[in-house]
Amino acid sequence: MPATMDDNIAQIRAFNRFHTRLVGVLNEGLLASEFPLIQVRVLYELAHSTDLAAADLVERLGVDPGYLSRMLSALDSRGLISKVPDRHNGKRIVLSLTPQGRTVFDGLNAASAKEVGDLIAPLSDEERRQLVGSMRNIRRLLGDVTETATWRLRAPRPGDMGWIVHRHGVIYAKEYQLDWTFEALVARIVSDFVTNLDPQSERCWIAEMDGEVAGSVFVVRKDATTARLRLLYVEAAARGLGVGRALIDEVISFSRERGYKRLELWTNSVLASAIRIYQSAGFELIEEAPHHSFGQDLVGQTWVLEL
Repeated sequence: MPATMDDNIAQIRAFNRFHTRLVGVLNEGLLASEFPLIQVRVLYELAHSTDLAAADLVERLGVDPGYLSRMLSALDSRGLISKVPDRHNGKRIVLSLTPQGRTVFDGLNAASAKEVGDLIAPLSDEERRQLVGSMRNIRRLLGDVTETATWRLRAPRPGDMGWIVHRHGVIYAKEYQLDWTFEALVARIVSDFVTNLDPQSERCWIAEMDGEVAGSVFVVRKDATTARLRLLYVEAAARGLGVGRALIDEVISFSRERGYKRLELWTNSVLASAIRIYQSAGFELIEEAPHHSFGQDLVGQTWVLEL
């Protein structure tokens, strides 16, 4: 059953408790030092920015101005930060690290990197990709506008084919109300591709975003001069980033390199977003016909690109 709001809240709070214990936020000093978290964050911001005033730190860190003022005074008394008037505005005090402050920060930064390195060392490369991807996704979903999505195209790996079948079934049911028989069609196409693959004339590309599969496309041989583009899909979170067009461009480039003269695809008219991408890539509609499939009345379309 879908999780309720109370379930979601409980899980997020449980994760927060786990994370604060994991990174030692509740310790009196962070990273086995005498510095509390807020002071370490101040040192970090000053080490990575210039022309910062106390008001800027309040906004960046989301802390009470009085509390921050006390933390800055403590760092100042230890000779770790300097305060000088802004040369353009004498009422504004610019903060920066002193040489001693830089030395202290470099030590804390190295300790933090080692701590994280030790934490993720037991994980495999795949597990680390999943971990980092999930963390980036959390930041985006909760409004971190500084965290942008990163994606790449790669060759398939074990597990990808089954995932493609699964995601087609889920996405097409949700977005186009196709029933579970559509998943059987996708499974047959994928099975035929894997079983009869000719690497010289056929290929599959996987779009990966932050360690997770974000889309895919196949090109298969129809005959000596014609290839077929099949099973293009892009996850909702990856749309608008150019992933779909990049997948199609790979198919077109590969088809031309292999000497195909024509590229075909079959789709349904309800897939408006995909069709716009096909049109922008130069495909032309040559045939359409109504049919009843996958529990819906649909209009099938054949599109062609002359290479």
